[in-house]
Amino acid sequence: MAGATLHQRDMSAIEVFADVSCPFTHVGLRRLVDLRTQLGQPDAHLIVRAWPLEIVNGQPLDADFIAEEVDDIREQVAPDLFTGFTRSAFPASTLPALALAAAAYHRDLATGEQVSLTLRDLLFEQGVDIADLDVLHGLAADHELEFDPTDTRTVLADHAEGVERGVIGSPHSFPPAGGLFCPALDVHRDADGRLQVHVDPAGFEAFLTACFGTPAT
Repeated sequence: MAGATLHQRDMSAIEVFADVSCPFTHVGLRRLVDLRTQLGQPDAHLIVRAWPLEIVNGQPLDADFIAEEVDDIREQVAPDLFTGFTRSAFPASTLPALALAAAAYHRDLATGEQVSLTLRDLLFEQGVDIADLDVLHGLAADHELEFDPTDTRTVLADHAEGVERGVIGSPHSFPPAGGLFCPALDVHRDADGRLQVHVDPAGFEAFLTACFGTPAT
C-alpha cells in the first residue's frame, strides 16, 4: 500500500505499541522483518506506535537496568544483536525519537517503518544516543522530514490510545487478528530475581499465523 499514511492503513498492517529504547522490541522487530522477507509478504507493513515508558512509569528508564536486560537477552536468545550497545549512550528521554518516528509515519508507512527500525539500530547496534537532537535532525534530513522534537502530541495520543486498547507493556502487538504482548519471548524473573528470557515457539507461531495467515516453515 505505497504512500499510505498511519491513518490510511490496510488490514494487513501489524501494529506494535513500543518504546524505542525497549530491547525486547528490538529483538522482536528484527526477527519479524526477517520472517516477513522469508515468507514473501513485504506488504505486511509494521506500524510501530509510541508506548513511552518514561510516561508509563512516571520516570525515565534507568540505563544500568536496561544494560542488564540487554546482557541477559543477548546471552540467552539474541547473540547476533546488541553488538554496539553501550549504556553511556542510553538516551535520557525517548520522546523526541518517538516524535520523529510519528512524523515519519505521517509521511507514509514505508518511511515510518524505516525510521523506527533505524532508530533502534542506532541505539542498540551502533551505540548512538538517540536523544541527541543532531542525530535526530540528521535522520529527519535523510528522509526529508519536517520534525519538531518538542511536538509530542502524536506520541501522547498513541499512549492514550494504547491505554484504551489494553496495552500492558512494550512491545504489545496488534496483528490483523487479535492482540499479543511480547509474543516471541517468554520473559520472567527467577526466584533470585535474575531475568529469564526464552523463545516461546508456540506463542510465536500463533503470532505469525495472526500476522501472515501461516506459521513459519
